[in-house]
Amino acid sequence: MDDPKRYLEPLTLAKIRSLELKARLVVEGYLSGMHKSPYHGFSVEFAQHREYVPGDDIKHVDWKVYGRTNKFFLKQYEEETNLICWIFLDVSDSMRYGSNDGMNKYDYACTAAAALAYLVLHQADSVGFVTFDSQVRAFRKPSSQPSHLKELINVMNEGVGREKSLMAPLFHDLAERLNRRALVFVLSDLFDEVQDVLDGFKHLRHKRHEVVLWHILDAAELSFPFQEATLFRGLEQYPELLTDPRSLRKSYLEQFGAFLHTLQRGCRDQNIDYVQLRTDTPMNVALSSYLAHRMTRSK
Repeated sequence: MDDPKRYLEPLTLAKIRSLELKARLVVEGYLSGMHKSPYHGFSVEFAQHREYVPGDDIKHVDWKVYGRTNKFFLKQYEEETNLICWIFLDVSDSMRYGSNDGMNKYDYACTAAAALAYLVLHQADSVGFVTFDSQVRAFRKPSSQPSHLKELINVMNEGVGREKSLMAPLFHDLAERLNRRALVFVLSDLFDEVQDVLDGFKHLRHKRHEVVLWHILDAAELSFPFQEATLFRGLEQYPELLTDPRSLRKSYLEQFGAFLHTLQRGCRDQNIDYVQLRTDTPMNVALSSYLAHRMTRSK
């Protein structure tokens, strides 16, 4: 479905429009005083070039670069750079799971990602976007242009894949690829080796990125409500399993609880925000609650 507004919920956008997303750590730049800057009090110095897009002020065009390349590039200065928010979206096979008639995890995560991107662009900051499973599937560089939202949703519309998760190598690679300190949101069910994932997060934190985990889970994964003999369809290349779920429930809940405990403790130890987003929670409630709480802590 190629719908540029598919994941934009009007109620959610209305709820978060008045909120702000700020980095708790010092970011490389500021915009209208919203973000702390390590360059405050210093002279304005050249930082980098970026490609011209229609609507930009031509007074910042670097004509020497144009003479060499026949392409328009703008000079960016340290005080003109802004907050960069990266969204890492899991598109592995397990994200297609959804119980009953509600949203599956992928659609829920996409709705959250679209709302987050909308908020970042609404406050004139930049958002970058990555989709991943066992490898990076899409990589969109940060942009603050409003039209960037449509491009990101077009990527989301490509849907979820059939591959399994293998996150740790990806996070190590991405930690090296992100060349400016940023606010990184990871949207995933985190069905992978927990310690390996936490090591990947540690690499991102070592590079001075702030990391927020939005842990996307279906209510049935948390409560395991199944009673009758059930055929469980394997995801991420696991086989099907026909069994009596009542005989498995206690063991399942113990193991899933241990998984959550290890993940939450690992995030806490690394000063990473852990936010559990259940697909049975209205998106406007989930996001506005987290963002409002975050704003309160940053004051």
